[in-house]
Amino acid sequence: MHFDFDLIVIGGGSGGLAGAFRAAEHGARVALLEPADLGGTCVNAGCVPKKAMWLAAGVGRQLAFAQAIGFAAQDCALDWPVFIAHRQRYIGNIHASYQRRLAEAGIALLPMRARLIDAHTVECEDGVRLCAPRLLVATGGHPIKPEIPGAELGGVSDDFFHWTAPPSRVALVGGGYIAAELAGVLQALGSRVEVFVRGPRLIESFDAELADQLAEDYRQAGVHLHFNCEVGAIERDGERLRVRGKGTTDEHAADERFDALLFATGRRPNTAGLGLDAAGVETDKRGHIVVDARHATSVDSIFAVGDVTTDLPLTPVAIAAARRLMDRLFADRDEPLDPDGIATVVFSHPPIGKVGLTEAKARELHGDDVYTTRASFRPMLHALADSPQRSLFKLVCLGEKRRVVGIHLLGEAADEILQGFAVAMKRGVTLDDLHDTVAIHPTSAEEVVLMR
Repeated sequence: MHFDFDLIVIGGGSGGLAGAFRAAEHGARVALLEPADLGGTCVNAGCVPKKAMWLAAGVGRQLAFAQAIGFAAQDCALDWPVFIAHRQRYIGNIHASYQRRLAEAGIALLPMRARLIDAHTVECEDGVRLCAPRLLVATGGHPIKPEIPGAELGGVSDDFFHWTAPPSRVALVGGGYIAAELAGVLQALGSRVEVFVRGPRLIESFDAELADQLAEDYRQAGVHLHFNCEVGAIERDGERLRVRGKGTTDEHAADERFDALLFATGRRPNTAGLGLDAAGVETDKRGHIVVDARHATSVDSIFAVGDVTTDLPLTPVAIAAARRLMDRLFADRDEPLDPDGIATVVFSHPPIGKVGLTEAKARELHGDDVYTTRASFRPMLHALADSPQRSLFKLVCLGEKRRVVGIHLLGEAADEILQGFAVAMKRGVTLDDLHDTVAIHPTSAEEVVLMR
């Protein structure tokens, strides 16, 4: 068989780009097929624009604190069109950087869709067929709406980035990462926000104590949370929307009217129309590509990374997996991605982060061999401004040596603090090691080394 390239990558998001760049570094001839903007969800409708809006909301909160501690009163409202221009300029620079790097690396960029024909062949939407000994699928995922009456009246997280002004009243349906993040951003930027959560708490994959404290911080900030509220329908009431719940005891939920509603009820992998069946690639019942620890699929020559697989749906995970995969395929370095000890942060207000085991999971695995310690406090600025927001830090330790197996942080700068402590945990840090570290005072981070 004649091969046009050494590697063909389908998908130009974080994972696909990382794989293409690393393979090219190893001397491979690479083609990258992506019909939309480079960078995928992360750059265009996820991490980057989300963090930009989170930063803007944070500035607004700081301006409000400024008045509380003695600065002259000023208009704290964000001019959305002006800020969006800055946000899109930043994203445009990322696109230009990718284009430049692809050209410098000699990677052939084909701005079109493709589907698998067999184990080595892809067909582009213009009918051209390309062959390579190895194929990488990194097509990501997309947000979905629940199958309920009136779902078409609401939007999804992608739609939020098309807004040019904050709606007066916003309903968010969901309790995961996206709902928690949008709730904080929108409330800080002037909307009145209500969140409808099917379960008993926000972000259930996080430690329960911290999730409960985040909910309390949100209540203090004015966010109205409806727990154990399964939404059964969305109805139009004039120019506004009503939420009809199933099994909720909160009668108020069905009475309020909203200017906008966003669903944050999950995502689905972009596998439709990829030709996976034709190539013999196995998928699970939700459409994710099934991969092993080395990101190989059921077909020897086809690999997959990122949200199209069952990996943790995190940009750094997709990037790390793609790079390690390319090192194995083109440089004979076999170091699979370790799925344990991956740190993650929800950019709520305040941010909440975790690495390792929650207390519940640790006790499930190790019983009474688990030791926990925590610190609850108000950050200094919040205390000065008499804000009720509290931080909660928690360590989960194991065994006689009290090795740290879980770090959970809720509070200002938790996103920046966690990265360094995640390294320490991966290297086997113990509670005594933390105690032996001199604190930096006064900071929030010092609480991690002072907890007894």
